[in-house]
Amino acid sequence: MANQLLLQVRGLSKSYGDKHLLQDAGVSISEKQKIGVIGRNGAGKTTFFKMILGQEQPDNGEILQMPSLRLGYIEQNDPFLEGETVIGFLERYTGRAEWECAKVAGQFQLKGNKLTGKVTDLSGGFQMRVKLTATLLFDPNLLLLDEPTNYLDLSTLILLEQFLKSFRGAFMVITHDREFLKKTCTSTLDVDNGQLFMHPEPLEEYLEFKAEQKALAASVNLNIERKQKQLQTFVDRFGAKASMAASAQSKLKQIDKLDTKKIAVVNPFSSVKMYIPPIEAKHGVAVEAKDLDIGYGTRVIAGNINFEIERGKKLAILGDNGQGKSTLLKTLIGDIQPLSGTTGWKSNLKLAYYNQHVSSGMNPKDTIQGYIKGITASGVKDEDIYRVLGNFLFKKTDYIKPISVLSGGEKARLCLAGMFLTRSDVYLLDEPTNHLDFETVEAMGQALREFNGTVIVISHNRTFVNLIATEIMEVKNGTVKRVLGSYEDYVWQMEQEAEAETNAAKTNFINNTKASSDPAIAALEKLNQSLQPLSPKEKAKKLYELKKELTGIERKISKLQDLVAIGTDVDHNQAILNDQEIVWLEKQSQIEALG
Repeated sequence: MANQLLLQVRGLSKSYGDKHLLQDAGVSISEKQKIGVIGRNGAGKTTFFKMILGQEQPDNGEILQMPSLRLGYIEQNDPFLEGETVIGFLERYTGRAEWECAKVAGQFQLKGNKLTGKVTDLSGGFQMRVKLTATLLFDPNLLLLDEPTNYLDLSTLILLEQFLKSFRGAFMVITHDREFLKKTCTSTLDVDNGQLFMHPEPLEEYLEFKAEQKALAASVNLNIERKQKQLQTFVDRFGAKASMAASAQSKLKQIDKLDTKKIAVVNPFSSVKMYIPPIEAKHGVAVEAKDLDIGYGTRVIAGNINFEIERGKKLAILGDNGQGKSTLLKTLIGDIQPLSGTTGWKSNLKLAYYNQHVSSGMNPKDTIQGYIKGITASGVKDEDIYRVLGNFLFKKTDYIKPISVLSGGEKARLCLAGMFLTRSDVYLLDEPTNHLDFETVEAMGQALREFNGTVIVISHNRTFVNLIATEIMEVKNGTVKRVLGSYEDYVWQMEQEAEAETNAAKTNFINNTKASSDPAIAALEKLNQSLQPLSPKEKAKKLYELKKELTGIERKISKLQDLVAIGTDVDHNQAILNDQEIVWLEKQSQIEALG
């Protein structure tokens, strides 16, 4: 049985001035599709989402939403009120009962103090969990996620992956995290050259298909060009003879006709190469820390830190948000003074630092060319400057643009381009990938790995870190320590821990309802108490109805257990089974309260 159609796009066009994002594009989205939306920066991915949501209108065409569609969208802006608790926000924003909000929040480890505390006291990763919980409470069957992985720490990112893999509805996700797409999506939507190309396979298979199409197109075009050359040779040799004029004219028409048979070649994402000017090779220790304590004021975030980093090493600093990764990096470069202990770089090392806020120091009246000329190291050739700017998607026609007209993403890319032209010995990068498409992310990762200087990076983009990191340092629970093994080993361990935590939370909720102090159970107890003031006759009637409902639920549970046991649509039936078990607990709790 075919999946039900949820959304159909026909003849969609959208332009901004002379920039055409979509031109007569079309695509259909059905239930249960797991779609990774890819495309270069500025191709129109976010604009496409906004048109689906009605936040922007197309110039031409239509987006047909089927009656069965229930659209869910995770807001990029924070919808929280000042001083609002997590459970208070969820109730206000969704209009759902407290126990319903708490039940869904529990899937994302939003329990206890995290549920009753202020939203604004949570890290960015946990705030994303709150927004995801709110979205799910509307029971959507099509989720739109625009860059949900930005600013998420690795543990939250893994949790989001696990959720999407078990989500029963359809979703479309825009992200530049290639690993995230590989783990969650089974189809690929490519926004490219004004069109929406839907491919029924995951990203890696699609990129392989695209490369094969490029190779096929190149082969066909080469054969056409050879044929055209043969025809042109005939025309050049015999075209001047009157007796051959008609034949020569026929050959010229064939040459023109062959042009129409050439296949347009669309470059696959792997074609991008990045260049970082090399430096003079140096050996020995680059930086060391001795008995270092880091933090702010009297607050120690991490202490007793001791390490040495050799020149030329590529180090990734990992850990959840709020643990102190950026604080450590800022301490190393001298932006923050150590609370105690020492840290220092060896002499004659030039440092370059990038963070998400570095663009705030740019002069808005400066042009792209003026900014780059002012930051580029002496001796760097103009051709290298243009090459690096091209790596970050800046064309020569952009050079006269003032910085004031650039978007946040464009400013971030300009800062990165400028940094790589300083010919520094050490690059310190704090989340450098958030505004880059994944072809640029991967090209930058490969270039940094090949760079002969030192690189210290904070990033949750797994493909990027995997390309770079030769050493790993973890900031966790007030300590900083080296991690043995590869980055892939580290991620695998995180995935195992996240899965175990999720499974334990589900089991605890089902098996320990009475012993739990979870707000969801408190809400159930309130519900039970509200049933108490009934007359004996009303109570008996209510008990009869509840027991009848309970018997029906038990039949459903038994049937679902059988289906799961024999392997029938396991993920779908297990999810329904989990919901039915929760409903059974609610009914049983009400019966006990009445009895």
